[in-house]
Amino acid sequence: MKPRALVLFGYGINCELETAHTLALVGAEPEIVHLSELIYGEKSLRDYHLLCFPGGFLDGDHLGAAQAAAHRLRHARIRTSGERLMDHILEFIQAGKLIIGICNGFQLLVKLGLLPGFDGHYGERLVSLTYNDSGRFEDRWVWLKVNQESPCVFTRGLKKLYFPVRHGEGKFMVQNEEVLNKLVARQQIVLQYIHPRTGKPTEEYPYNPNGSVMAIAGICDATGRIFGLMPHPEAFNHTTNHPRWTREEVSEDELGLVIFRNAVEYIQETLLS
Repeated sequence: MKPRALVLFGYGINCELETAHTLALVGAEPEIVHLSELIYGEKSLRDYHLLCFPGGFLDGDHLGAAQAAAHRLRHARIRTSGERLMDHILEFIQAGKLIIGICNGFQLLVKLGLLPGFDGHYGERLVSLTYNDSGRFEDRWVWLKVNQESPCVFTRGLKKLYFPVRHGEGKFMVQNEEVLNKLVARQQIVLQYIHPRTGKPTEEYPYNPNGSVMAIAGICDATGRIFGLMPHPEAFNHTTNHPRWTREEVSEDELGLVIFRNAVEYIQETLLS
């Protein structure tokens, strides 16, 4: 049995096709599901092992990136049962399954309070993603350091990545110093933007494309099973996606596929074995 992945789309999501394609390349069985299908009970989260919130512009970023979508998900009830969709998402997490939010999906996870998920508590909004310091949409490739001590399932065995970003609201911010200190102490900072020459986290533009505090590009929850990141691993699913593929040899181990392959292997080890 292949790991089943639900790739959400609708209301402005626009990266569902490449996300599903990337999942299929690493051995998953992806299904693109419109949010309304979950609300009307035509599809159920209980039938999947991995939930993907892809990139895009949910509701046109009205009220702030993913804010309106978070409100919808938090309050929607499944028409066939009357149960809250948010309760199904929490049940999905408690069942040991995986969630990844990419770019707009990351914005959705933090607005829902599913990240950072300290001590298994979900729903409280402690961090956010806001307008880039540059004041404009950023579309560029960035170097990323992977935290080797992070519990994140998706980045196991990875050290350094080179992925594209494309966002207008990617600046990671925290509610207060206490939250930031917890993220650091509990190793929940998974990815940081780094300077390509020094290899160290940086707040220097354009290597840090948005001005994120501590150069944070991605975080996970306490379990390591919920992961949000601003860069787009699904946009680097083939060597020819690399901006210098005609001049440099690109290894398959460098592709964004590695993020999804780790997820598939984890599901096979823990949920399907």
